[in-house]
Amino acid sequence: MTPALSRLLESERAAFVAKRPRSRELAGRSRAHWLSGVPMHWMADWGTPYPLFVARAEGVTLTDVDSESYTDFCLGDTGSMFGHSPPAVASAIALQASRGLTCMLPDERVAAVGEQLAQRFGMPFWQVMQTATDANRAALRWARALTRRSKILVFQGCYHGTVDETMVRLRDGQAVLREGAIGPALDYAQAAVAVEFNDVSALERALQAGDIAAVIAEPVMTNIGMVLPAPGYLATLQSLCRRHGVLLIIDETHTLSSGPGGYAGTHRLSGDFWVCGKAIAGGLPCAVLGFTADVEARMRHVLASRTGGHSGMGTTLAANPLVFAALEAALVHLHTEPTHRAMQEAATRLERGLLKIFADRDLDWHVSRVGARIEFGFGPAPGNGSEAEAAMRRCGPSSNTRYIFGCSTADFWSRRFTT
Repeated sequence: MTPALSRLLESERAAFVAKRPRSRELAGRSRAHWLSGVPMHWMADWGTPYPLFVARAEGVTLTDVDSESYTDFCLGDTGSMFGHSPPAVASAIALQASRGLTCMLPDERVAAVGEQLAQRFGMPFWQVMQTATDANRAALRWARALTRRSKILVFQGCYHGTVDETMVRLRDGQAVLREGAIGPALDYAQAAVAVEFNDVSALERALQAGDIAAVIAEPVMTNIGMVLPAPGYLATLQSLCRRHGVLLIIDETHTLSSGPGGYAGTHRLSGDFWVCGKAIAGGLPCAVLGFTADVEARMRHVLASRTGGHSGMGTTLAANPLVFAALEAALVHLHTEPTHRAMQEAATRLERGLLKIFADRDLDWHVSRVGARIEFGFGPAPGNGSEAEAAMRRCGPSSNTRYIFGCSTADFWSRRFTT
């Protein structure tokens, strides 16, 4: 780092501290009772001297405890894709809160929400989970039960929450335990095969072995930079899974911004399971697991033949009435053509503006996009997880900058963004 850059960084840190004394105080107090001073350890993984403590989040605006306001382009890593506290969802949650939080019985909206999920996302059958991690874990358990096969296939650089079997990386042609994993119970590479995204030959070789129960895939890789599918790759993936009797799990937690029906609905991609968390209920912690009629019939056979006891899937309070209140409001008011149209228009403006800036300055930078989710970075766009990982190692973790456009963000950019 050059002396000039060091001075600039020090000046910015000093300015940050001077403007945010209340956040500094809370950071100090929190360290006495929270690991790393935060309720989830990764909340400390920012380049600031200490994290911001938020007093209010509304629309696309965050206000911290020092009354500083920020336009939020992260939006909870898509959890608040429709803006913070969308009025329809917030009202539904507030109303339900006075009527009961949990009762371990189906809510009166279950039938209507099931019909709306099926109509919107194309899967006829559903289950509700607390997080996408829970939903992915359940899908993998079902896949092994239905196929009686032991392994799963993941893509190098994948992210599917904290599902144990997916915590692997491809190194020297072999799946190995992912670096940084804390306290693994076993070597998860024994349960998973890893291949590069967009590598048809590697995918086919792995599926030919006959021991793969399921492929779990984001249609666009999003957590190791953004890696777009090569033309025809997802259709080939779908075809190969069917040919080899392998179940396909499509994880849309980070690609829901592609359109009202997610990436699968927009691009006519079909799998056996469809998973989505974060934004599905407008930001309230919730996830859904959708599946085909054929899978449901096979599930019923497994349930009829099993002995009693815990299945190892689901959490006691995941299907609480607050979730169904939020899901119903989100499906009616947020997962709509007008809402997504506004987000896409805003994302298009930013994409075009960035590309023009890069072209005008002859910069070898790229813009990657999946619906209203945009990322730009140094160099050419990566074609697989290893290329994305290598680019991050060369340039540092901040080499890719991610923007997510919520419905309220569209209004901000229509007023503020110019090229």
